[in-house]
Amino acid sequence: MSVEPKISTWEDAVVWLRAQPNQRQLVLDAFYDDPLVVAATRYFDSCEWQAVSQFLRGRTGRALDVGAGRGIASYALARDGFTVTALEPDPSAIVGAAAIRSLAAEARLPIDVVEEFSERLPFANDVFDVVFARAVLHHTRDLDSACREMYRVLRPGGIFIAAREHVISKEADLEQFLDQHPLHHLYGGEHAFLLDRYIGALNDAGFVSVEVLSPLKSPINLFPYTIDSLRNAVIDRLSRKLPVGPFWRVALGSNRIFKSLLSAAGHFDNRPGRLYSFVGYKAQ
Repeated sequence: MSVEPKISTWEDAVVWLRAQPNQRQLVLDAFYDDPLVVAATRYFDSCEWQAVSQFLRGRTGRALDVGAGRGIASYALARDGFTVTALEPDPSAIVGAAAIRSLAAEARLPIDVVEEFSERLPFANDVFDVVFARAVLHHTRDLDSACREMYRVLRPGGIFIAAREHVISKEADLEQFLDQHPLHHLYGGEHAFLLDRYIGALNDAGFVSVEVLSPLKSPINLFPYTIDSLRNAVIDRLSRKLPVGPFWRVALGSNRIFKSLLSAAGHFDNRPGRLYSFVGYKAQ
């Protein structure tokens, strides 16, 4: 049994995690594996990014990737034709700005890297056609300021996507979520807000027609599951409780039926830290 070291940076936490043989799948699911260009390509090909791309269809121009981390979303945005600015305050060569610069150079993609925080974006008003933030809002020190800043730099008619944000049903759930989070105990930094807190911050910032993607509604929130792999996992669990596997495969075989069941199940989903995504627009 390995002993967890005293860890002072997110880079140290990821390095430690990658060294644990029993955490290999988590490393892959979080795109923390190397070579980075392979991880980024896997993200680009994922059902999560394909679902994000549907919202970006027909859009072009400049994209801002807020809290870009290792740059996997910056890579995907650039592959989809955008000129990308990656905002990442951590200078790390493994999980931060230096990693993104190396990825951009290796992939020969138009990605500029700016080392700054989301609460103070060093850009003029109305300069980006797309602002994308993957698992960023729940990390912000000031959610309202961050939302206002992302709205400010978005051009009229532009789209903002906040993907994979942790949600709790009540404040008392936060401690349980943090205790269960696989990485929080290494370095900290995780958080979660009430759903209304996210929606209120986005509305107050000025975003219109905010679409809320619930945990079981979109592949963005399901990843690393797909509809098919989640169905297989559900069938496997049901078959262990009631061993009539062929029945469950027939009963849940239709995508339409299975998605309807997921939609119904969403009304009863109160898992602390479950994932939501949000899509908002800046009026013309």
